[in-house]
Amino acid sequence: MRIECNGNDLGDAVAKVIKAVSARSTNPVLEGIKLTAEEGTLTLTATDLELSIEHMIRAKVVETGDAVVPGKLFGEFVKKLTAQNIVLTATNDRLKINYDRSEGEFGCYPVEQFPIVNRIDDTQYFVMKNADFRDLVNKVAFSVCTDDAHPTLKGVLMEISSADVTAVALDGYRLAKCVKPIVSTTAETSRVVPVRAIMEISRLVPDNDEEIRFYLHRNYLMVRINATTITTRLIDGDFVNYRQIVPQHFETQVYIPKTLFEEAIDRAVLLARTEKNNYLVRFDISQTNMTVRSHSDVGTLEENIPVKTDGADIYISFNARYFTEFLHYMSSDTIVLNLTNSTSACIISPVGGLDEYIYLVLPVRSI
Repeated sequence: MRIECNGNDLGDAVAKVIKAVSARSTNPVLEGIKLTAEEGTLTLTATDLELSIEHMIRAKVVETGDAVVPGKLFGEFVKKLTAQNIVLTATNDRLKINYDRSEGEFGCYPVEQFPIVNRIDDTQYFVMKNADFRDLVNKVAFSVCTDDAHPTLKGVLMEISSADVTAVALDGYRLAKCVKPIVSTTAETSRVVPVRAIMEISRLVPDNDEEIRFYLHRNYLMVRINATTITTRLIDGDFVNYRQIVPQHFETQVYIPKTLFEEAIDRAVLLARTEKNNYLVRFDISQTNMTVRSHSDVGTLEENIPVKTDGADIYISFNARYFTEFLHYMSSDTIVLNLTNSTSACIISPVGGLDEYIYLVLPVRSI
């Protein structure tokens, strides 16, 4: 293999695919990036067998061929290159990289040991607008479970209908659900997508009204974003029946200015940040006021926020961290706390947006 390409193009390609390089594997070749030189293009591929990312750049191909280079080392090296012309030459188990008047050399893994990446074109698909997909991921992905004991909950449930896509993530203490319209689909189904994959896709998708098409085949999902192709293995197993978890009736609804609430929570977290009380904050809610209280060995806080309450007064306590992450992605000027009592789950939503986005959080023992 011998090719010439632009240094910035090569660096950008490596930065995209390296997210799929295996960090810890019993198979060393999974720590590599495969370079494939074909007519006019150089394709870089990385996979850990669960997530695969390919990116294609233009190149002058003098001799076609393949090489598998050490991913992290190669990535750190090409990151320091610029727009200058780069020449890559692979012979036997070595790759030479010539740039400017200099040269580097890398040992390579055996090409034949690199896994074949699944192709799932011309299968079932669904289409969304880019901005809708990014917003959907932002609003649910932070609630995914990180416990290996619950592998199904380490993904985002995506329920695809003819009209919309419903995404759900939960970790046992909180749940986030977001519904976005669909442009078109040939697949009305439910699949669990690994959170790592869905977040990588979201990072690559531009925030605009163009469309993105997701291909589904058996237990794989694939998407193309310009010159990048991402393929992920879907998570097997039954997702939790979240509809049984979400309350449908409430005794109290509290309307709160989002900005004032977020600022109060941020300050409360500073003073509640101790291992002993686990970011505990208490809300004392009356008809026109909510007092946010936190205390620890380092200090105390009592902050009053004007609210409008429909229903009975109530006091209830939460882990404040579950609010900071949620509020970061909430765009509404006013949010609604839907409550039953001090021991039942709280459902939070934007005003008038209960059907589009809800966030459920369980209370803790009151302070």
